[in-house]
Amino acid sequence: MKKKNKLQEFIPPKDLAQIHEKYLSEFFQIWSEPEKTQELLANDRRFASDDWTGSGLYSSFAATYLLNARTLFDMTEKMSLENEQRKKMNFFLENYISTVSPANFMATNPEVQRKFFQTKGQSVLSGIENFLSDISKGKISQTDETAFEVGRNLAISEGAVVYQNEIFQLIQYKNKYSEVKETPILFVPPCINKFYILDLTKTNSMVQFALENKNQVFLISWKNVNDPECSSTWDDYISNGVISAVEKVCAIAKVKKINTLGFCIGGTLLSCAAGVLTKQKKNSINSITLMASLLEFSDPGILKIFIDENSIAMRENTIGKKGVMPGSELASTFSFLRPDDLIWNYYVANYLKGEKPVPFDLLFWNSDSANLAGPFYCWYLRNFYLENRLRIADRLTVCGHKIKLSEVNCPVYAMGAKDDHIVPCKSAFASARLFGGKIRFVLGASGHIAGCINPASKNKRSYWISKDSGTIAGIEFSDWNKCTKEVKGSWWFDWNDWLNKKNGKLVRRQRKYGSKEFKELEKAPGRYVREIARKF
Repeated sequence: MKKKNKLQEFIPPKDLAQIHEKYLSEFFQIWSEPEKTQELLANDRRFASDDWTGSGLYSSFAATYLLNARTLFDMTEKMSLENEQRKKMNFFLENYISTVSPANFMATNPEVQRKFFQTKGQSVLSGIENFLSDISKGKISQTDETAFEVGRNLAISEGAVVYQNEIFQLIQYKNKYSEVKETPILFVPPCINKFYILDLTKTNSMVQFALENKNQVFLISWKNVNDPECSSTWDDYISNGVISAVEKVCAIAKVKKINTLGFCIGGTLLSCAAGVLTKQKKNSINSITLMASLLEFSDPGILKIFIDENSIAMRENTIGKKGVMPGSELASTFSFLRPDDLIWNYYVANYLKGEKPVPFDLLFWNSDSANLAGPFYCWYLRNFYLENRLRIADRLTVCGHKIKLSEVNCPVYAMGAKDDHIVPCKSAFASARLFGGKIRFVLGASGHIAGCINPASKNKRSYWISKDSGTIAGIEFSDWNKCTKEVKGSWWFDWNDWLNKKNGKLVRRQRKYGSKEFKELEKAPGRYVREIARKF
């Protein structure tokens, strides 16, 4: 009896034969029919230029590479693998395929060769200079970092720091109107990056949008963790972070309740804080807005492939009691989730072509990493990504209280992004359903950042809402999605209409920042956001 090879044990012979037959047919077409080559190259921007499509040898070589890549993915789809195994296989396969692209080598990239001859070799020298510069930075440059400065052309909304502790600074922003909405809003950004994703420039600032609509705006600026002995925990970020900020905003604005907004892990922190405040019988949160936030981790997206018991135990043994999770390591992980766009694109442009990256505010923010407290980070991975405790009532203990989000009855506005690979839109939907109050869900176009930061001033893209504008309680995402209508433009307008019903009457704005108890400490954006993440 003929012994099966290892590949046949994973892929049914019939499927393997079909893949093999299809591959051979297309392989011979590539080298004999130019139109087939053009078809394969048409949808890949790496090979879209005339240097590739106009050269028979290079275009056929690139098309063969794409055929090989697609065939490998076809084979993994037919393999007898568990779902998690398949995701890991596809991730590592994608990164391997991206690495061996003919676009990444001078000998097989006609664009690079043309640049070399046009510049009489200067492109190679410039590429070496760029490489040495990036070596000193410890990262591939994705933008011209000299074009931006926090406080000069980023995070420039006028305001002041009115409180600070070892966890965060609280920023109060200036209103230009004589009258403002009575109920202020507190922004809780992610602590994995700097807060100014919510206040990039005047034209794409969510802070500015809220101010233009007469909201009193406060914001948490998380401190960059540069102490190698840091022992801050998740509870510290809740009690001395979010809850402390809520209390300070109430005191400064002289109100009993405030509106809140959390983005990404900021939404997770905010939701835990709301759960703790509910247990403490403190009814100080008037409404919650969640932007691409995970609370229900059954499907946590592509990041799940990095997380298992062994990897978390390793982290706990090294930084679980005290220490730092370097922001540079987190940034590298996120880059490898999109290797073509965030790694090899810049490798080719910076080093092979010797080009300088163009200024791009979003990529400057993306590269401005923040370190996390080791105990905080390990607890987050175990209790959320691994054990998914928040979705089950009374299973997660925060600040000495067993959290039950169904007891949080304030109105919730939640948005997910259609192409989000960090927080899948289905998971954002499932997360919002954990609350006990009336919930409105909106689906934005694009991914994790572009889907959320879709400036109203530019009014691009679109979003989807329920046709009956009803709550999502008891509804599955697939059923909700069938009954939606697409609206052109930014979802920020829909959010503002919803928030207008939650932020009270118009009152006279404060003339000065802070209060008698909480005085102005420094001008916004403050010191914490300017701190550079130390390398560990």
